[in-house]
Amino acid sequence: MFYLISPEMRTAEVFTRMPEKFRKPDVQTDWARANRGGLPTDSFLEGPVWDPDGYLFVTDIPHGRIFRISQSGEWDLVAQYDGEPNGMKRFDQSHLLITDYRNGLMLLDIERGEVRPYLERRNSERFRGVNDLTFDSRGNLYFTDQGQTGLHDPTGRVYRLSVDGKLDMLLGNCPSPNGLVLSPDEHVLFVGMTRGNCVWRVPLQADGSVSKVGQFFTSYGPSGPDGLTVDVDGRIFVANPGLGRVWVLNRRAEPVEILMGPEGASVTNICFGGRDMKTLFMTESTNGTVLKVEMAIAGPLPHQAKQAN
Repeated sequence: MFYLISPEMRTAEVFTRMPEKFRKPDVQTDWARANRGGLPTDSFLEGPVWDPDGYLFVTDIPHGRIFRISQSGEWDLVAQYDGEPNGMKRFDQSHLLITDYRNGLMLLDIERGEVRPYLERRNSERFRGVNDLTFDSRGNLYFTDQGQTGLHDPTGRVYRLSVDGKLDMLLGNCPSPNGLVLSPDEHVLFVGMTRGNCVWRVPLQADGSVSKVGQFFTSYGPSGPDGLTVDVDGRIFVANPGLGRVWVLNRRAEPVEILMGPEGASVTNICFGGRDMKTLFMTESTNGTVLKVEMAIAGPLPHQAKQAN
């Protein structure tokens, strides 16, 4: 692939590995049968969230678990429930909001380890399989409904849940919508289309509508863009599990850095954290590890919900 600029390539280091006591190599799950071809899946990490108190939270999709990881790499099981938690964001100081493939949006009470429904259906219809989420500065929630969509069935959806509880479908023709992130000025929503192997650019109008949606970035390989994030300079970070790397894109969608995982890695999702918000954490699902890379530019402080529930 030809680039107008030559991207810097760096290798991520292993921050921590899931302890053996938490792995479930002999447990078969419906999620693994559908999404991993029935392969034994002792864990599948996703949804990294940095806590200002110095912890990293991650999800484990097939086994319905949420973990908290200390700065020294120690793991604690926060919750285990009958679900398939994927993306996750801070809802407030005491709760995390989860996009659960099986159950819809779920709310986790961190201290109690209790998970309860937040939004299970739209107009009495179940979601296809929600995947990831992000908040804007006003507390509006954007999330993807991926299910099993792809190029054969480009009917995945992107929703916005406003602070007053109004649910709008912004896009309904998506080939596997996955990670999503807002530009720093919140005028553009970027959405990873995994099976389309690309990232869409979705301009947000003043009235809340979208128009002139286009393809911002094109990737390649067996599995396309997954989790997304952004730094304070507006560079877009794209996790690509099929390639085991993270693209760092400038405003022209040119890769200016390529962050590599170890051989055979599947980098599913990413978030900024650390004392100065300059550590990029990466969930690596194949080996049940969390990788990290120190960046020169910080990520923004995350937004939270402002709606009552």
